[in-house]
Amino acid sequence: MSRFVDRVTIHVAAGNGGHGCASVHREKFKPLGGPDGGNGGNGGSVKLVVDPQVHTLLDFHFRPHAKASNGKPGAGDNRDGAKGEDLILKVPDGTVVLDENGTILADLVGEGTEFEAAQGGRGGLGNAALASKARKAPGFALLGEEGEQRSLVLELKSVADVGLVGFPSAGKSSLVSVLSAAKPKIADYPFTTLVPNLGVVQTAGDVFTIADVPGLIPGASTGRGLGLEFLRHLERCAVLAHVVDCATLEPGRDPISDIDALEAELAAYKPALDADHGLDDLASRPRVVILNKIDVPDAAELADLVEPELAERGWPVFRISAVSHEGLRELTFALAKMVREYRESQPAKQPRRAIIRPKAIDDAGFTILPDPEIEGGFIVRGARPERWIRQTQFDNDEAVGYLADRLNRLGVEDELVKLGAQPGAPVTIGDVTFDWEPTTPVGDEVPLTGRGTDIRLERNERVGAAERKQARRLRRGLALEDGEQDLS
Repeated sequence: MSRFVDRVTIHVAAGNGGHGCASVHREKFKPLGGPDGGNGGNGGSVKLVVDPQVHTLLDFHFRPHAKASNGKPGAGDNRDGAKGEDLILKVPDGTVVLDENGTILADLVGEGTEFEAAQGGRGGLGNAALASKARKAPGFALLGEEGEQRSLVLELKSVADVGLVGFPSAGKSSLVSVLSAAKPKIADYPFTTLVPNLGVVQTAGDVFTIADVPGLIPGASTGRGLGLEFLRHLERCAVLAHVVDCATLEPGRDPISDIDALEAELAAYKPALDADHGLDDLASRPRVVILNKIDVPDAAELADLVEPELAERGWPVFRISAVSHEGLRELTFALAKMVREYRESQPAKQPRRAIIRPKAIDDAGFTILPDPEIEGGFIVRGARPERWIRQTQFDNDEAVGYLADRLNRLGVEDELVKLGAQPGAPVTIGDVTFDWEPTTPVGDEVPLTGRGTDIRLERNERVGAAERKQARRLRRGLALEDGEQDLS
């Protein structure tokens, strides 16, 4: 038995980027032919794509986890790693993507509409791409970045032109079945319909879609019955049609009170999609009233009584019978006209254009703030320095020296000096904390040493150790001046 699922939480993970390769070309008579390490391939991304053949989110209900493939590492002889394949997840037309906080990230309407749910990690550069005048044969390569991981909420909002609303057993499913080729479940007990049923209606010159929403009752907008779960399927409807059961035998029920009760629920429900998506609240949508089951004599008499009062509200009123098909032709053409007029009244959708915002002249690309948890420490934030940290092999001194050069050229070291950072101050970038030591010289002035080593790090270790030892001596000397005993 098939199931209809219109809200799921998925966990997507993009592929990791492949590591760069540190290799030196070797052949006969050329033992050191230069660096030839290739770059790592980028990781695959996870993308959501609208497919008209998909009508429910059921697959994600049973398989909520999705991961794209990783990029391959680079190799010697300048061979780059293969790029990871993108993972395409097919979703129904009308899927809305939200983050864990409920913020709308994408509204996927229209065949082929695409959204990148998780971006693949960058591949690391090989040592051939890192070669420079200062480093003719780098003994290191950059690591690949990890792919993005996110948890997303997918909501399906049916893409229908006409939405049928009404109390349970008002005849909405029967109306859909006679107007279209849809075959919904029909029975004589309340809440027979448990999922929205969508049908396509064709007239002489128009084609529109019609959907019945599972029975709404007073309190639906606050969660009673099935209302709150399925009211979202009315958000995209151009026309709302009240289907009224004129043959009901329930005490206290009549067409006017039924319509007033449902109008109150529609007014109380606030669509999640805003005006940027071309949608307004449900209270402002065009209305039509359908008095159903007039093939029953008592129902026909009741329709005669309430029709003038409903007409005073300015709503078109149609008397129909889904059993005898009375009034269906007039209703179909009227709905097609209302849908066409609503479409023409809406502003034309403008194609999305890329917005380019130039970087400010004084934007350094990073910020440095005092660390609230470590006295005298600092935290460096910025996309570039944090990415460089993730790409660095910290067990390779030459790679660490290259990182120091990049941070220095970006201006991180100068900014730390301006903020009063002292040698040995804890500095945090990303998830790495290190003791800051000024690095000089920089760039082309770096003395050449063996592959995988950097003379500056050795010097900084010696200088830093000497400075820390001198600071301890000074503290002991000050303590002696205050009359304390030297217990060292």
